[in-house]
Amino acid sequence: MSVSKSDQVARILVVDDIRDNLILVQTLLESEGYAIDSVSDGATALQKTVQSPPDLILLDVMMPEMDGYEVTRTIRSYTNIDYVPILLITAFDESSVVEGLDAGADDFIRKPFDTNELLARVRCLLRLKHSIDEQQKMSRQREDFVSRLTHDLRTPLLAADRMLDLFQKETFGQIPPEMKQAIAMMIRSNQNLLEMVNNLLEVYRFDANKKFLNVQECDLQEIAQEVVNELIPLAMEKDLTLKLEARLEEQNLVLGDRLELRRVLNNLIGNAIKFTDDGTVEVRIFEKSRHKDIGRVIIEISDTGYGIAPEDQTTIFERFRQGKNKRSGSGLGLHLSQRIIEAHGGEIELYSQLGKGSTFTIKLPMIVK
Repeated sequence: MSVSKSDQVARILVVDDIRDNLILVQTLLESEGYAIDSVSDGATALQKTVQSPPDLILLDVMMPEMDGYEVTRTIRSYTNIDYVPILLITAFDESSVVEGLDAGADDFIRKPFDTNELLARVRCLLRLKHSIDEQQKMSRQREDFVSRLTHDLRTPLLAADRMLDLFQKETFGQIPPEMKQAIAMMIRSNQNLLEMVNNLLEVYRFDANKKFLNVQECDLQEIAQEVVNELIPLAMEKDLTLKLEARLEEQNLVLGDRLELRRVLNNLIGNAIKFTDDGTVEVRIFEKSRHKDIGRVIIEISDTGYGIAPEDQTTIFERFRQGKNKRSGSGLGLHLSQRIIEAHGGEIELYSQLGKGSTFTIKLPMIVK
């Protein structure tokens, strides 16, 4: 029996405290072209797994000092090594199989085993390992591509934004009135694209576990007021009323990343303005005594816009999910907002009625002093 080309370099670690069993399994697997490393105890197996992770581990359950279950649980607790399939070899009953699978093993075989069955299970687990490795490789390549792409896009967008700002300020000389409106539209479009690129980069930072929060004490009312002040001109362009209501007896602080919380509020309030053509956008901050969620700061962003269809509400926070409204964006802003709020130990909820408007509610743990 021969192995495929992808299996010829497979390295298998065999662990058994009985020398005859080690020799039997090693001889069988080496005859199939696998590279075998054999050890007689769990501690040595763990050491070798950390130093040079194999492609597969064949692990006897019954061993002194550290049995196969404990070795399996320990390996599964390692977060700094790639996934390694584990095949348990046991002479016990069904309960031992259940315990092994619960510990993190991928498969099992009972003693005395049939050699063809053992080889078939080995091939199956090596295919699983190869598939997982390929998926992880593709994921890393995707993350690298997105990182490079967003970086390459941000550079010219930032340059264009600065140049357009200089034109708008007439740094290079006066511009005709009819050009001012066109430049303003170009600035808005450029900033929308830049925001989309930044959101994409941030989402993939979360996915790659490379997103780190700069945690400090944050005054949410202060952050909300800054965002509202910045967005008032945008609301005025649409003849909308944008207001902030904060009835607080004392300063309400949260532990969080100020810039990220600001990003969330800017996104939610900006969306409310974008999808409202008439009426009001209101931001409300509740102190803990005004809401049932004691120990939390509550921020509500309400609008009198189109509202969100019921069928869209259940998926509105999913990545790249766009509503049926023709003005829907990339589908990244709300997804990123949810990721940020959840990273702060909070929640974000939606209540909406089609044709009447929407309310997004943010709940964040409050610092109790």
